[in-house]
Amino acid sequence: MDITKDIQPMTTFRNHSAEIMRHLKRTRRPVVLTVNGKAAAVVQDAEAYQQLLDIAAGADAAEGIRQGLDDIAQGRTRPARDVFEAIRADHDIPR
Repeated sequence: MDITKDIQPMTTFRNHSAEIMRHLKRTRRPVVLTVNGKAAAVVQDAEAYQQLLDIAAGADAAEGIRQGLDDIAQGRTRPARDVFEAIRADHDIPR
């Protein structure tokens, strides 16, 4: 992040939005918008935002796998057969 270009007052964004949008596209870095000197919002190129969402989704999947492996290691599992039998019993589903 380049604080001289990537942190801007909201009024600068309002007055120069087209220029800032070109900057976003060119650098692919987000711009932090401030109000009264405090961070208020982050503006990011849509493609870069999608990439961030994809990274976050991958991290969520990896965490889910890690938790599942931890459940196995700690013995917090049941055989699938037992789970399906419980579902059948709960919902009166014949075998």
